[in-house]
Formats: sequence, structure tokens, C-alpha cells
Amino acid sequence: REGLRMNEQREADANRSPRRWVAFYFIAAFAIAGLRLSGTIDQTTGFGLLAAATGLLIPLARRSANPCNSQATVNYNRRVLISGFGYVLGLGIAITLWDRFELSRPAAFAISLLPTLPTFGIIWAMARYLGEEQDEYVRHRTIMAALIALGLVLALGIFWGFLEMFKVVPHVWAWWVLPAWAIALKLARLGQNARGS
Repeated sequence: REGLRMNEQREADANRSPRRWVAFYFIAAFAIAGLRLSGTIDQTTGFGLLAAATGLLIPLARRSANPCNSQATVNYNRRVLISGFGYVLGLGIAITLWDRFELSRPAAFAISLLPTLPTFGIIWAMARYLGEEQDEYVRHRTIMAALIALGLVLALGIFWGFLEMFKVVPHVWAWWVLPAWAIALKLARLGQNARGS
């Protein structure tokens, strides 16, 4: 009986651990955004701190972070973490170069690839995950969450585009699609968990 209680406690701790690191990451990201918006830190420092904060997600790439995760999930987390770090770092480098130097069109094209190429890694990671995940129910939930996230981003993009066209809101750069989709994906997964489906 004591062994059963210890196993249940270990499983509860394992399920809490990933959430804790994700929460720390979002707290750090919001703190960095607050510092950046207040003018306390410059853009380069902000991107550097955000890239460093991505390190808080490293525990998600280990099986021990949640023994209930399949190997496909662990691989997916590792691939997305690496690609996400590349995205933040590439975006920071690209914006810093753009702000500090007079770049030719070919150079501007080249630096735009720095944050773009890692996004292909994230898309590839999702495709690989769907191919590697053996549990059909988990795979179905992931596909449904991704479709919900895509629908939310499409609806938001269309709505914002019309608001922008009628000069109600300011212009937003299209690269915000990736972070918006990632947030929508997390919200879709939370919604699935809340409904128990």
C-alpha cells in the first residue's frame, strides 16, 4: 500500500514537473517583454535573454521529465526545443543586423532566412511526431489540437487584416503567426484536457 502511494506521488510529481518549467519560461518571457516595452533593455538584450530563457524548457526534452510520455513525445519536444531556440536566436540576430547596418537587398533576404529556417524545423518536428507516435488516440488529439490552433490563427489573421485595412489597428508583422499558432496549440490542448477528450 505504501509502495502504491509512493508510485502515485511520483507520477503526480512527474506530471507537475513539465508544467512548472513551462510556467517558469512564460514568466521569464513576460518579464523580458515588460523590460523591453519599458525601455529598460534594448532589443538585442531582449532577444538574448529570451534565447537564454528557452533553456528553461530543456527538462521537457528528457523522458525523466514525465515518464508517461512516449519516446515520440520526447523526440518531438527535443526537436521543437532546438528549432525554437534557433528561431529566437535567428530572429534576434536578423533584427539586430537590420537595425545596426545598412543592408543590401540580397543581404536582407539572407538574414530573413535566419529565423525562417528554424520554423521549417518545427513543422518537420510535428510531421515526424505524427509519424512516430504509436498511440492512435494521442495522435488524434494532437491532430485535432493542431487543426484548432490553425483555425484560430487563420480567423485571427483574417480579422486583424480587415481591422488593419480599415485603419482600426496598427500593422502586425506576419512572423507573429508562429508564436500565435504555438499559443493557440497550447490553448487547444488545455481545452481538450479540460473537456477530458
